[in-house]
Amino acid sequence: MDLQDQLKNLFPDHIESKEEVKPIETKELWIQAEPMICKFEKRKGKPTTIIEGYTGSEEDFKILAKELKTKLSVGGSFKDDSIIIQGDYRDKIMTILKDKGFKVKRVGG
Repeated sequence: MDLQDQLKNLFPDHIESKEEVKPIETKELWIQAEPMICKFEKRKGKPTTIIEGYTGSEEDFKILAKELKTKLSVGGSFKDDSIIIQGDYRDKIMTILKDKGFKVKRVGG
């Protein structure tokens, strides 16, 4: 007895849906000519990665912050026109941003 048969026995009234899952639409971000700055700091003894220097709209920068936090599965915030990511993820962030078409400059260490 496979898993599908077991589920049918447990839930006989369930009707299977054949709906297609639509992919989430991603907004096209504005790519700037100048490089963004990716730097490492320790705040209150904990490592943080800070991304600054985006000249597009603030809403685009917030969307970019959310994408980075979800791809890296870490916490972070958006404050004072900079993205603050918990932990030292400079290399991973730089590769993600370069794949999106951004120019990134590594600062410090």
